Amino acid sequence: MNDSENLKDYQRVRQLAIRSLFEIIEQSSEGTVIVDRDANIVWMNERYARRFGLESATFAIGKPCESVIPGSLLREVVRTGRPILLDMQDTPKEPLVVMRLPIHDAAGLVIGAIGFALYDELRSLSPMLKRYLSMQEELASTRSLLRARQTKYNFAHFIGTSSASLEVKRRARRGASTESPVLLQGETGTGKELLAQAIHAASPRAHKPFVSINSAAIPEALLEAEFFGTAPGAFTGADRKGRAGKLQIAQGGSLFLDEIGDMPLPLQSKLLRVLQEKEFEPVGSNEVIHSDVRIIAATSTDLEAAIKRGEFRADLYYRLNVLPIQVPALRERLDDLPALSEGILEELRSQHELTPEALALLGQHAWPGNIRELRNVLERAALLSDDLLLGAGDIRAAIGNFNPLPPTAIAASAEALPHETFAAARERFDRQLIETTLAQCAGKVDQAARHLGLGRSTLYKKMAALGIAESQ
Repeated sequence: MNDSENLKDYQRVRQLAIRSLFEIIEQSSEGTVIVDRDANIVWMNERYARRFGLESATFAIGKPCESVIPGSLLREVVRTGRPILLDMQDTPKEPLVVMRLPIHDAAGLVIGAIGFALYDELRSLSPMLKRYLSMQEELASTRSLLRARQTKYNFAHFIGTSSASLEVKRRARRGASTESPVLLQGETGTGKELLAQAIHAASPRAHKPFVSINSAAIPEALLEAEFFGTAPGAFTGADRKGRAGKLQIAQGGSLFLDEIGDMPLPLQSKLLRVLQEKEFEPVGSNEVIHSDVRIIAATSTDLEAAIKRGEFRADLYYRLNVLPIQVPALRERLDDLPALSEGILEELRSQHELTPEALALLGQHAWPGNIRELRNVLERAALLSDDLLLGAGDIRAAIGNFNPLPPTAIAASAEALPHETFAAARERFDRQLIETTLAQCAGKVDQAARHLGLGRSTLYKKMAALGIAESQ
């Protein structure tokens, strides 16, 4: 056999080998697709078509590869002329290991590309696939956890334009720009956690987790483990893998310590070390972990009085009390009631509105539960009323046990306005007092007259003179 015959034989064997290789891969692969120089599909096997939700491969012919196979890189192979030998391709069912090769003509020009999905034939790649899937799950879990640890509130959610509210927001914004601890003090229901979230959201740590822990809501025996986490098998019943504490979860972000006044003394000393040394040890571990968290604490108790009783460490108090913010009770910011009520009703997606008499009644309640109680009252009133206009009677029924403000608080609201004459101030005070009392008595003139120490006819005359209509 001469050289020319040998060359022809080699070429024939090479062509047969190429065709055989294509047939073997195509038959054994999960899918095969061929595209032209414009990355439009010219052929696709039926298995691959069904994987992407097509009834038949004929529906894919002529379509751009990405419209059928989301995330396909065949266009890149056509553009660059370089193969992508092993890659991961996401599909609706499961990820596949794929191989992408350019197709050349006799002159060596790229005229298309071919892709093979090799999942079933590459059993040796199963460790890689498992690792890939594990990483995908871990990434999804981390993203979900981070979303769950993001704040819901910012300073716009702290409604109010009274001087007390504006001072709180001014201090809180200043606190957001620093790394110093913030101590929020105020009664239950005043919005301390909302402010804590707003401080975090306005701080450089906003893209990191916001983690809260309530010292009063967790049993003392479990609080340390909840706070610092546990080493594997630290105690009977502990997680064999160990458990991250709130300090670890909040790394890089903010840790909100609610009801810090209820924290046990032993844990207070460990928290002090975290603040001073920036490190801690999980329960049952000798490993020292660096702490990078910003502490925001809140309390509804008098910490100075707790120090005198020996229930709270003075050194921890001074370490936390770098930027104290006194959150006012609702009765101390009654000027914010109209805006607060409107905001709450809007948040409840309610179409209800309040009459002036209803607002006046709201302004005479002491609000021991503060904004949390106000929300409860408005939600109850809106649910029970068939009328979209909520009157004093609706509010009175929703409040239940009405707790009136002391007379001094009412008198304070009657201070003269600038350049107001005595007669005008007296008329304004009389109108406010009568309207408030009528609202408290659900519009019953007889009952209001008794409260005011007036005769029924005298009250009617004053109402007529002031233009106050009798409720129907």
